[in-house]
Order: sequence, then C-alpha cells, then structure tokens
Amino acid sequence: MTRVNQPKPVDPAFDEIVEPGHGGLPDEPEPEPTGTRLDAWWAARLATPLNRRLWDWGGPIAVTLLAAVLRLWHLGFPNSLVFDETYYVKDAWTLSHLGYEGAWVANADRDFNAGNASGWSSKPEFVAHPPLGKWIISLGEHLTGIQSSVGWRLSTAVVGIMAVVLIIVIAKRLFGGSTLLGCIAGLLLAVDGSAIVMSRVALLDNFVMFFALLGVGAVLMDRSYRDLRIPRLKGPVLWRPWLLAAGLAFGLCAGVKWSGFYFLAVFGVYAVLADFVAYRKAGFLAPTEGIAQAFVSFVTMVPIALAAYVAAWSGWLFTSGGWDRHWVEANPGQNAWHGLLSWVPYWAQNLWHYNTELYGYSINLHATHPYQSNSLFWTLMLRPTSMFYQSVPTGQNGCTAAQFGCARAITDLGNPFIWWAGTLALLGLVYVLIRNRDWRAGLLLTAVGAGWLPWVILYHGRTIFTFYSIAFEPYLVLAIVYFIAKTLGRATDATYRRTRGIAAVSAYLFVVLAATAFFWPLWSGVQTSYEFWRAHMWLRSWI
Repeated sequence: MTRVNQPKPVDPAFDEIVEPGHGGLPDEPEPEPTGTRLDAWWAARLATPLNRRLWDWGGPIAVTLLAAVLRLWHLGFPNSLVFDETYYVKDAWTLSHLGYEGAWVANADRDFNAGNASGWSSKPEFVAHPPLGKWIISLGEHLTGIQSSVGWRLSTAVVGIMAVVLIIVIAKRLFGGSTLLGCIAGLLLAVDGSAIVMSRVALLDNFVMFFALLGVGAVLMDRSYRDLRIPRLKGPVLWRPWLLAAGLAFGLCAGVKWSGFYFLAVFGVYAVLADFVAYRKAGFLAPTEGIAQAFVSFVTMVPIALAAYVAAWSGWLFTSGGWDRHWVEANPGQNAWHGLLSWVPYWAQNLWHYNTELYGYSINLHATHPYQSNSLFWTLMLRPTSMFYQSVPTGQNGCTAAQFGCARAITDLGNPFIWWAGTLALLGLVYVLIRNRDWRAGLLLTAVGAGWLPWVILYHGRTIFTFYSIAFEPYLVLAIVYFIAKTLGRATDATYRRTRGIAAVSAYLFVVLAATAFFWPLWSGVQTSYEFWRAHMWLRSWI
C-alpha cells in the first residue's frame, strides 16, 4: 500500500451556505456578512439557539403540513376506481386475505364501486408486479374499510407526505446543512402536480419513488461514513451500515416494481466507482485497496437486496394457492431443474418461473393506449396521463356554466415550471460534472439515470406512461435546488450579487406557487367550467 501525504481536497461548492449562521470551513471563523439587510435581519433572528431550533424544525414541519393538505384534502374523490386502481386496489384486498392475489368476477368494478367487495374467489390471478406495493395499499383499506375510497388511497398519500420529509433531510445533507435549501426542496416536491396526483391515486409508482429515495439517501450517508474511515484503515471498510440500508431499500423498491432493480444495479456500480475514487483522493494509490473495497461494497448491497425482494413474496411463498405456486410439482420431470441446479428447492424454482413470466409479460406489453408517451420527453411533460375525467352537463351537480357545461379532471400533469426548469437543471448538472467534477452533480445524475434511462434505452417501444417519471422526480427537484443555491449565493457575497440572487429565486418560487394554485383543480378533481379546464391545456398533446 502506498500512501501519499497530501491534504484532502475541499469541495469547491457549498463551503458556505446561503443561510447566515451556517457554513464556513470547520476551523475558520465565519466572515463578517457583506450581504443584504435581509441577511443581517435573518442572522439576528437565528442568533439564539432557541430560534435556530425553531427554524430548523418549524420550517420543515410547515412544508410537511402543506404537503399533507394537498394530498389528503378530498382524497376520496372520486368514489370509484380510476385508471389502474382497478388492478391494485382489488389485488391488495385479496392479497391481504389470501396471501396472494385472487381472481375477481367479470365486471367486478361496478359492484366494487358500489361498496360490494365480495366478488372475488381463492382462484389465483396472474399479476404484472411483485406484491409489496399492494401489501402497503391494503393497510389503508383495512384501516378504513374497503367501502371507503379514502382507504384505497391513504397509503399512497402517506408515503407521498413522507417523501417530502425525506427530501428535506436529504437536501440538508447534500447542501451543507441548510434548512432553507431543505425547505425549498420539500416545497417544490410538495406543490408539484405529478407528486400530488401520484399521492392521491392507488398506484404503485409512489412506493417505487419512496423506496428508491430511501436508498439514495442511504448512499449519501454512506459517503461521509466511508470517508471518515478510509484514512484510518490499511484495508477496505468492512462495516458499511448505510450501504447495507441502501441495498435493503433498493430491494424493497424492486419488491414493488421490477424497475427498483435498476436502482440497485446503477448504485451498485456507483458505489464501486465512488469507493475507488475515494481511495485515490485519500492518497492510496495501490489498486488492491480499491478492488477490495469494491468487492465489499458489492457484497454489502446485493445479497440483502435480493433477500428483501424474496421476502416481499412471503405471502405467496407461505401459502399454496398462488399463481404458479406449484408449477414444478405439477410436472417435475419436465419443469424441475436438473444437473447442477437440481438441489434448488421447488419453492425457489417456482418463484423464478413466475418471475420469468412476469418479465416476459412486461417486455411484450405493446397494446396501444391513448395516453402512452415517449420516455425521451418525460421531463417536458408532453403527454400527461389523464387518470379521471368527467363531463358535467349544465344544471347537474351544481354546474352553472351555460355554454359547454362543466368538467372534473385528475390529470398527472406536473407543475410546468418545476419540470421544465428541472430539464434545464439536468443539462446544467452535466456541465458542472464535466467542468468541476462536483460529486453532488454525479450523485443526482446517477439517480435520474437509474429511474429514467432504462425506459429510454430498453423499453422505448413498450406501452409506457409519463407518470413513471415520479421515480426520479426527487432528483429533478434537487437539481433545481442545486442551482437555486448557486443563484442565492452566500451571505458574505457583495450586496448587489446577493440581492439579485434572492430576487431571482423569490420570483421563481412565486411563479411555481402561482402555477400550483392555477392547476390545482386539475390535480384534485375540483369541478370547474369546461372553458376553465380548456384554458389549462397549454399544449394540444395535453388533451
């Protein structure tokens, strides 16, 4: 092992945070502020420990409460299954009773919407996704009763609120402990239309987003844990609890939808490369340390992820009636594995076979759908998904619009000023990564790539929808916050520089909030005139 005695390089960005009272290098006094009067006022307010705690807790709590209101208000509308709820809500109910998804009678939706959920049997149903997301949906169903449409969607709403809390924590960690930047990140996710809609319908993608975000947060925590220990050791860091947590989170993500495995694969490679770079920066030039650490990182993440995925199938494994549960036993001579794999227990062979069927179904899904979209343009929101639309004639249900009547809609349309700005921010991160090699840019681009690129590269011709992009939306938001921090500058910047930065960010946030107020009826099913709804269709492809 060769060690070069050199100081550890300091990250060039975010050494001092936009909030007075934060930042500065560890052993340096904070410079005297030269910013605006607002900076001086804010620094005075946060000068006492009590006020600092009130801000550090009160700001995130306020953002979380806003997210809760936007997701829980009138959650039960409509009191009928919308879009793919017809699969997940009903499958969750039978799964919680049988341990596997049972079959429903033909035209069951009509009775189910009327409160009659008895039209199912113990006959197994072939389903397209692993069970974990449906287990989570069933928690809300049993809490309120299956007749309550609030119960169908309660779990996704709660997870959507928790995601706002999580992105605040991650943003603070990513940007030097700034509560302001954490609250801005939480606010952008809290008020975005896609995040709101996906928290108000009982689909699986919100769970994919949440577990992936947990995993990315754990990878971020592992960076600090690893960097503190590398200089003290003569070999690899063997105990990586945060990397273990990341593997668990990505495994649970895959237990909701298979796309979670892409997060595992991408961040497995990321961990290996990041470890190698960390050893180089710490002055260990012999390749053996980097290779050994890469092996440790891989072994830490992957086995627990696979164990978590298999555990998600526990209901299917510990019961006997699920689809293909005894596929091998039905014809062991033809179906059982032979030779070197003959020792594998039948339950594992059956699970493998069922998963190959799921994969074959998924990649061959080419049915035409009016709201399918091109994954390459997801961040531009060119083809949002209509989850629900109802025309209301004049004189019915309180509609007083004379000419074209009224409309009620739930449309997975993101706030344009978040998604379009996020697209620009991603391009900016590419430039920052190439020019400055900022690890933050690399982490965020890796996360976006894990959630987006598989759909662009592997499943471009499949039937896919824009709402799948919720899986990587948090990193789009964090990309915006990265450049918001750059725009705000530091409290020690010249007054004119600081003033312009604060004004620009304030104007942007005002536009975002105004757009949320403007589009809110289309995200929550509020009844409006048809002309009002039509005025929101800025692009023809949104209709």
